[in-house]
Amino acid sequence: MVTMHTPIPTRTLGDLRAGAIGLGAMPMSVAGHMPGEDRSVRTVLAALDAGVTLVDTADVYCPSPAEVGHNERLVARALSLWGGDAGSVLVATKGGHVRTPGGYEVDGSPAHLKRACDGSLKALGVDSIGLYQHHRPDPQVPYEESMGALKELHDAGKIQRVGISNADPAQIRLARSILGDRLVSVQNKYSPGFRSSEPEIDVCEELGLAFLPWSPLGGVGRTGSIAPVYAEVAAARGVSPQQICLAWELARSPVVIPIPGASRPETILDSVAAARLELDDDELARLNG
Repeated sequence: MVTMHTPIPTRTLGDLRAGAIGLGAMPMSVAGHMPGEDRSVRTVLAALDAGVTLVDTADVYCPSPAEVGHNERLVARALSLWGGDAGSVLVATKGGHVRTPGGYEVDGSPAHLKRACDGSLKALGVDSIGLYQHHRPDPQVPYEESMGALKELHDAGKIQRVGISNADPAQIRLARSILGDRLVSVQNKYSPGFRSSEPEIDVCEELGLAFLPWSPLGGVGRTGSIAPVYAEVAAARGVSPQQICLAWELARSPVVIPIPGASRPETILDSVAAARLELDDDELARLNG
């Protein structure tokens, strides 16, 4: 049976229009919490069938240093099993982190980024990566050197679009000066409980870049740390507080495309519903208060 995805509202991401809610695939590959591969695949397929066209992954989303590329391979397997048009899905991956026994380190050297890109190409089973993102600035490597490596990868045809992550306004502007229109997105942490990326959103809006909030729900489902007003607005609307979080972010700027993490089909389906949820001025005033 061939399934067709359900269109949802879209937003600009470079030369594309992407669904207003993406899927963060990282939770499917976190040691100690990761589901079985079958459930992970079902989660990706549910997202695609619901209209998600942006799937975010990274080479270091893996349970151990020996399994680099684990999450990328999961995403690739799910896409190979999907009955829709896999060419309509933008897979965004990242390089610049190194998985270690104790966690993660950064390596923004051109040599590492080029090796990492080659590894991601293999893990994803593609000749060119739709969106390749610099994972995090490396204080030991001049930012312009890391950006220069991404420019070379783009010019070589190994990546189609460039993104940066965990960047400040000055770094965004520097990246844009080096990459030009190759740069299409910025991925920073942003949620109702973590609003310090407001200046980066403003720069993205100015430059016409998509802003992809990571951890957009701020752990609300696990910690209950969300401000009570979000739960109150959700109850009045008859939806989940998570949907209110995402709708609030979508209302912040037309360049925002949240990428909530998920490892269960029902979780991403709830999140996708936020793409059609429009908050009114009174609700936004309460949530921004």
